[in-house]
Amino acid sequence: MFDDLQKRLSSAFGQFRARGLLTEANIKDGLREVRTALLEADVNLQVVKEFMEKVGERAVGQQLIKSVRPEQQIVKVVHDELIELMGPVDPSIRFEKTGPTIIMLCGLQGSGKTTTCGKLARLLASQGRKPLLVAADLQRPAAIEQLKVIGQQLQVPVFSEPSSNPVKVCQDALAEANRQACDTIILDTAGRLHVDDELMAELKQIEKKVKPHQVFFVCDALTGQDAVASAGSFNEALELDGVIITKLDGDARGGAALSVRKVTGVPVKFVGMGEKLDKLQPFDPERIVGQMLGMGDIVGLVEAAQSVVDQEEAQKQQEKLAKGKFDLNDFRQQITQMKKMGSVRDLMGKIPGLNQMPVNLDEIDADGEVQRIQGIIDSMTPEERRNPNLIDISRRRRISAGAGVDPSDISALVKQFDAMAAFVKQMSQMTMLDKIRAMSGLGRAGAFNPGARLMAPKQGTGKRLTPKEREKQRKQREKEERKKRRDERGKEG
Repeated sequence: MFDDLQKRLSSAFGQFRARGLLTEANIKDGLREVRTALLEADVNLQVVKEFMEKVGERAVGQQLIKSVRPEQQIVKVVHDELIELMGPVDPSIRFEKTGPTIIMLCGLQGSGKTTTCGKLARLLASQGRKPLLVAADLQRPAAIEQLKVIGQQLQVPVFSEPSSNPVKVCQDALAEANRQACDTIILDTAGRLHVDDELMAELKQIEKKVKPHQVFFVCDALTGQDAVASAGSFNEALELDGVIITKLDGDARGGAALSVRKVTGVPVKFVGMGEKLDKLQPFDPERIVGQMLGMGDIVGLVEAAQSVVDQEEAQKQQEKLAKGKFDLNDFRQQITQMKKMGSVRDLMGKIPGLNQMPVNLDEIDADGEVQRIQGIIDSMTPEERRNPNLIDISRRRRISAGAGVDPSDISALVKQFDAMAAFVKQMSQMTMLDKIRAMSGLGRAGAFNPGARLMAPKQGTGKRLTPKEREKQRKQREKEERKKRRDERGKEG
């Protein structure tokens, strides 16, 4: 997420690092790089102008602290101003005290509006609300069926009827909500490929007749300034109460997230961070800016872990690790838990400093590597997992055949695991102060980081070998081994 913007801003901040001391002249030169980075990220031009004026004023007037490097102080200024640019934040929804609360979602076709209706319904249901989904998109083929499928997955009721009038559908949904004792109605309205009079007239009629209490615009992050311009048009016609940004996890630039609040004056309520129905979260500028600046998202990482980790099992693992015990069964269990937390690449992006490590994430199929490691461990016997030292040449060949990998991959995994197990044992014998000192060095060295070591590209290649290349190497090694054995037998004779 925000990979392009993060790289450009890191390059811009590097200008300050190279200059050493900050002066008014080199601050302006460096901030010019920041300005270019934001424009290339598709941030609205007027937003960039106002933002850079504020950053420039604060940076030039900044009192330098000797213990803090100059570029770090500039990063702090940019960090604070970016948060202010996207705020103030209000992810709450005002619910009516009597009768159902009506929420209308609108937006252009393809923005993920129907899926967002389902995500919002799931979120509200988890908070104790009883939502009703209303299929009022009568323009897009299969929109009604899609919403029904989502409703079945969530076990949330969906209202639809064979009508060509979306206003009537929304009106009839009110009676259905009362009949089913639903306290929240979510209207999935129609979209178009562009803003047009017909679309706006239809939405205005729904607003006039049904009187929704909240109107949210669903904004596709990947369309950048086009999405922001559309949000402005919808706001003029409907007076939006909030914006939901979708597909933010796939946004490399961040232009929509940085522009929409300033351009429309409407707060961002929620962000979609994936296709699954549980991937809707309240908008938090501090976490977003942290990822834009390469600071990671520890809060998001902890939340993801808490949502999937079995606390009882985690306690058993902790007790085992405290005794210095750690085998491949434990490692496989950790991998399984990590996969439940989402994309490995996304998790890597949330770890502060990982992007600074000498591992090119663009060259790593992180999720594929996790699956490969899991396949290797699954191909071992229970005894081999408990004691990897048993794995000799013949066992390596058997395991590699079962996992569909090269025997050298088995050796590499065992070596890396031995290092991890030794570290776990060493940590179990340390005092708390020693542990803190040891852990503080891990981020820099990456010595025992599975993401950095186990999933790193093979040395000298810059990329993972294809199955054909691995097979070719395997045959070449077997040929060399046969020749070596023949030579040894010849010497003995």
